[in-house]
Amino acid sequence: MVSYAYLAIAIVAEVIATSFLKQSDGFTRPVPTIVMAIGYLVAFFFLSLTLREVPTGIAYAIWSGVGIVLITAIAWIVQGQRLDAPAVIGMALIVAGVLVMNLWSRTTGH
Repeated sequence: MVSYAYLAIAIVAEVIATSFLKQSDGFTRPVPTIVMAIGYLVAFFFLSLTLREVPTGIAYAIWSGVGIVLITAIAWIVQGQRLDAPAVIGMALIVAGVLVMNLWSRTTGH
């Protein structure tokens, strides 16, 4: 299960990088740009380690589903962005899909 720990690190790094992508202001602010670049490098490195054991489709589904929710939460809390009901429902469906794959699919290898 160490591969899922790698995936968690990859997700956190990607969420940090994406949050700093907005702060980089089109790569015009050096510190946020550097944090963003390092975050993406860490994210893809740990995602590559994850893919040694976890099928690509499953890893990417978890990566994107959890990432969407976390980035949206950060955008809501830090940047004041708001969501309407269809956006919340859509994200809930993404999370439901990730749960279905992980709980019942034989593809995940549990």
